[in-house]
Amino acid sequence: MKKGYWISAHRAPADPQKHAAYVKLAIPAIENAGGRFLVKGGDLVAKENGLNQRTVVIEFDSFEQAKRAYDSEAYKLALNELAGGADRDLRIIEGAD
Repeated sequence: MKKGYWISAHRAPADPQKHAAYVKLAIPAIENAGGRFLVKGGDLVAKENGLNQRTVVIEFDSFEQAKRAYDSEAYKLALNELAGGADRDLRIIEGAD
């Protein structure tokens, strides 16, 4: 079974208050769904058409598990807190063999 990953690349800094409310709900929702944070921001070097903004990488045991985590009721509550407060490019991808 191939692992699944969330890659979340911000296009601009998030609204600090909305982001804080989102994080309070999102981290437990993701971890309870089996997600493991591999990257939470930190230093980065943007190349080609990349943006020098916050990037988050989360690993799941499977691609299906990653999709279910995003669609979960607990994560939807977190997204409601973030509504309009962030411009992100979030992708759910299947890992390599």
